[in-house]
Order: sequence, then C-alpha cells, then structure tokens
Amino acid sequence: MFFQKLRSNKHIIIIKLNKAIKAQDNIMKTIKILGTGCAKCKATEQAVRNVIAKNNIDATVEKVEDIQKIMEYNILSTPAVVVDEIVKIKGRVPSEAEILEALS
Repeated sequence: MFFQKLRSNKHIIIIKLNKAIKAQDNIMKTIKILGTGCAKCKATEQAVRNVIAKNNIDATVEKVEDIQKIMEYNILSTPAVVVDEIVKIKGRVPSEAEILEALS
C-alpha cells in the first residue's frame, strides 16, 4: 500500500512538472539581433525571422545597431543572437537548425 501511494505521488509530480515545462515553452521569447547593419547581420535577422515563422514561435525580434548597446553584451564580433538576454550565437551567420536549437 505504501509503495502504491509513493508511486502515485511520483506520477502526480511528473505530470505537474510536464505541465510546467509546457507552460514555460509557451512564454514569449525576446530575441535581439546584434549587428551594425552589415550583410551578415541582415542575413542573421532574416534567418531568425524565418525560423520563428516556420515554427510558430511566440517571440519578439529586436535589431540592435547601437555600438554602445552591443558592447554591453561583451561580444567581440557580430552578428550575435541574444535570447532572453543570454548570448546564444556570436560572430557568424547561424543555420536555421542552430537558431531553432537556441530558441528551445
């Protein structure tokens, strides 16, 4: 009886965790593309927007071109992709698969 109750409580906890994870996945993400406007920065922005559209991701995309603001993220080369204030990709144009992984 004790083991059945323990197993039942464990099952309830797992269900609650799964619901919490799904709820967290539905939170809108804030994505910033850091770059001064070069061709690579524009390509990165377009790739991010494509991934968001293809995968129905709830996100806002902001292009940051101000050098002072870019320097606040402590990156040495652009373009860079920042997701929820965490630098995920920097110094190159990422593939759509990399972008999708960074947004997960």
